[in-house]
Amino acid sequence: MTDRAADPALRTLDTRGLRCPLPVIRLETALRHAPVGTVFRVIADDPIARLDIPNAAQRLGYPWRALPQNPADGAREECVFEVTRGEDG
Repeated sequence: MTDRAADPALRTLDTRGLRCPLPVIRLETALRHAPVGTVFRVIADDPIARLDIPNAAQRLGYPWRALPQNPADGAREECVFEVTRGEDG
């Protein structure tokens, strides 16, 4: 089994502190410049990102999943998604 933390195809995109639409813009830009198979772990604290990140991934046709968060880990409510850069079109 592969350790995701050591996986070179896994990149973290920390968008905490950015408000709509910046998290999605940053994700779309990163996806556009990444090789196929790259997984972006997107961390966001904008409440709208809970909807915008999955919607952007679906619109682009890339698989995504929400990662569970432990509310005891921090005072701010954050959401974390993994979006995989797939083949275009």
